Amino acid sequence: MTQYILDVQDVAIHYGGVKAVDGVALRLEKGLICGLIGPNGAGKSTVIDAITGRRKLTRGKVILRDEDVSDLGVVERRKRGLSRSFQRTSVFGGMSVRRQIELASYKMGVKDSEADAHALMHELGLLPLADVMAEDLGYGEQRRLDLGLALVGRPSVLLLDEPMAGLSVQESLELAQHLKALTAQWDVSVLLVEHDMDVVFGISDTVTVFELGRVIASGDPATVRADARVREAYLGSAA
Repeated sequence: MTQYILDVQDVAIHYGGVKAVDGVALRLEKGLICGLIGPNGAGKSTVIDAITGRRKLTRGKVILRDEDVSDLGVVERRKRGLSRSFQRTSVFGGMSVRRQIELASYKMGVKDSEADAHALMHELGLLPLADVMAEDLGYGEQRRLDLGLALVGRPSVLLLDEPMAGLSVQESLELAQHLKALTAQWDVSVLLVEHDMDVVFGISDTVTVFELGRVIASGDPATVRADARVREAYLGSAA
């Protein structure tokens, strides 16, 4: 057994002569948050697609809890505990918060879908909104519901693609606090792609920086923030 719950080894995705991702290595430890940052077009979302099975690998491996899942599809990886969210929310406007989470839990084969849904709504502060239609929620509340759907079945690894996009500063901080608490309570390992640097450096245990489909730096937040190449390529004077 390794200490890593997710081990991405030398992953590459090429489209003809275009190297969207080239030789990426990422590792996640149990219950920790890894922030993934980089300029637009650096390959961050493509890496998440590769890890979750939405993109075919040109080379490399994706190891989940010591199992090579590189050849498995999206559904098979989700059932093994690898979940994700997207840049746009995937909620159903005409369905209540409770119904959506219970249905997702049932589809995942959770034995007690009602109890699972109740626990998720409690942890994300959604219980007062349980019977509200998703279309009547505020955008920040829809983002929390989206996170809840990704957490159905208590996945061991959660990949989040810009979960704070479009949120106010206060909403971002609240969602970040929920996320940090959940990783600690449920031992969920998180790979977080996010442009809000205050969030990334505020809640991440480690930070990995992408540039042109490659990793240019990785380590604890303070070390990465101080890295000269990172400051020049991405953080600039804001660092």
